[in-house]
Amino acid sequence: MTRRVVVTGIGALSPIGNDVDTFWNNMVAGKSGAAPISKFDTSKFKTTFACELKDFDPKAHFDVKEIRKYDPFSQYALVAVEQAVKDGNIDFEQLNKDRIGVIWGSGNGGIQTFQDQMIEYCEGDGTPRFTPFFIPRILVDIASGIISIKYGLRGVNFCPVSACATSNTAIIEAFNYIKWGKANMVITGGSEAAITQSAIGGFSSAQALSKRNEEPEKASRPFDVNRDGFVMGEGAGALILEELDHALARGAKIYGEIVGGGHAADAYHLTGTHPEGDGAVLGMEEAMREAGITAEDIDYINMHATSTPQGDMSELIAAKRVFGSRKSLSISGTKSMTGHLLGAAGAIEAIACIKALETGIVPPTINTDTIEPEFADLFDFPLGKGVKKDLTYAMSNTFGFGGHIASVVMKKWSE
Repeated sequence: MTRRVVVTGIGALSPIGNDVDTFWNNMVAGKSGAAPISKFDTSKFKTTFACELKDFDPKAHFDVKEIRKYDPFSQYALVAVEQAVKDGNIDFEQLNKDRIGVIWGSGNGGIQTFQDQMIEYCEGDGTPRFTPFFIPRILVDIASGIISIKYGLRGVNFCPVSACATSNTAIIEAFNYIKWGKANMVITGGSEAAITQSAIGGFSSAQALSKRNEEPEKASRPFDVNRDGFVMGEGAGALILEELDHALARGAKIYGEIVGGGHAADAYHLTGTHPEGDGAVLGMEEAMREAGITAEDIDYINMHATSTPQGDMSELIAAKRVFGSRKSLSISGTKSMTGHLLGAAGAIEAIACIKALETGIVPPTINTDTIEPEFADLFDFPLGKGVKKDLTYAMSNTFGFGGHIASVVMKKWSE
């Protein structure tokens, strides 16, 4: 008997809202989270803006000792997970914690800690005065461990890493562990805190970031002929995945169902996507195959759509190969509002898909004025603000440096 996997709790810490309701309302309204960077002096940088969290004070969530122990990416993870646990009305003491796990992703881990400690060392007298928390703070898997420690969860616990496909990979792995009967519940998602000198400088050198410094709120423009790169974002998205009978037994609210996941590889280039979208095609087809549906059944796709010239084009080509010409298929790039959360992108965008299914509202793409002409008439591109639509199946795509592909299919909840 196939074990069904449902979503029973969500939490979001994003550049357009520090909780799910604010995040979703701002997304539907088409609000941009981009603004000049406040975390460091950008006067010598080619790109001077990003999608930072707004009004996030770690002291409101952690004591001084915890702040010293946790890099910001772990802090973001804990805050988003706490929201999801509360949202799911979960009392872990009443459940079998041996059967509850954590699969949590991050693409860069504690990059802020690593950068700051190395700068301090190099600018000092050569004496290694590293904090004793240096190693655990930078480990990419540490957020997963911290979450399990906080709640005493002894089930599966690990951190997949597939660059910007990471949190979709985590969601698929969580889905699999429950489906295979190895867990009853898994906390999953991803977090990223990479708005740092090193990350902004590195992505800028790779010609990946937008340089629209004079109008940052209009910089991320997926599918637009004048797009010039992505906008860095930060934050975390958390989802509680649960076996259906387990959820029903405790009277949980069910947001939606995870029904398929597809992994693939472009096997093409270190950082670039395949020009014909070969890996994306395989990932989307595998996710639908597992879900037991066809391309005609998908109502909405939250595209990876980073607003890079090559990336957006290859994904549109892949969508055309899989879905043909379907004006009934809605497509949007919500990174136009949140920026690109790297390893946390899939989690935030999965929440957007779950909310779209729950509310019957397709979130928009903003800033896009002229869609690539070859594709403008193939699909439905809601622009500016969200639109009402009857939705049953949604897909979320994520692609990562190294050619990693991870696509997730979600279904509107119905017994």
